[in-house]
Amino acid sequence: MSQINTTKEWSNPTPAGLVALAVACFCFFALLSGKVTGEAIPLLGVWLLGGFVVQLIVAIVDLKGGNTTGGNTFLFFSAFFMLVGGIEMIMKFNATNNGILLDARIDGWAWLVLTIVLYLWTPAFFKTPLVLTLIVLSLNVALPFITLMDLGILSKSYAAIPAWALLIAGIFGIYLSAAIIVNTAFGREVYPMPGPIIKS
Repeated sequence: MSQINTTKEWSNPTPAGLVALAVACFCFFALLSGKVTGEAIPLLGVWLLGGFVVQLIVAIVDLKGGNTTGGNTFLFFSAFFMLVGGIEMIMKFNATNNGILLDARIDGWAWLVLTIVLYLWTPAFFKTPLVLTLIVLSLNVALPFITLMDLGILSKSYAAIPAWALLIAGIFGIYLSAAIIVNTAFGREVYPMPGPIIKS
């Protein structure tokens, strides 16, 4: 019971948000690499909707605590990667099965904005723990390929590149979530947590 927070402050919700990110990354790896078929898409949509709930809560708590970088990142991840992604997966699957044509290139235009934003925000992550920086850098590899494939500029034959980059981001997400939880519980560094590339 020693881990119960007896003060009125909220604890760090980032580990839960990282788990949601890892789930999404692993599932997209499975889809993009062909480990699962397109019939898994509605189920992936539901998992993303669950991730939306987690990441929205993380974003609100982070923003309340003054974490501008983490709070805003989780906020737009929760909205666009999770909520919109989840709903779109289910919609696209139903549209395909009902013979309805959708011009999904619009997704590429939205992903273009998200890719540019993450690239422009990346320097802020150089002041965060190294593992978080590596997650963002892995996403920086994946997102341009997803964007260009959705825009129809690159063929789906490039899907293995974002698939593996997302898997790497997911692995780092699992590790960082575990390090925060375990190190906090023990009050010391049980799992190594390398510091930021740029120190304040």
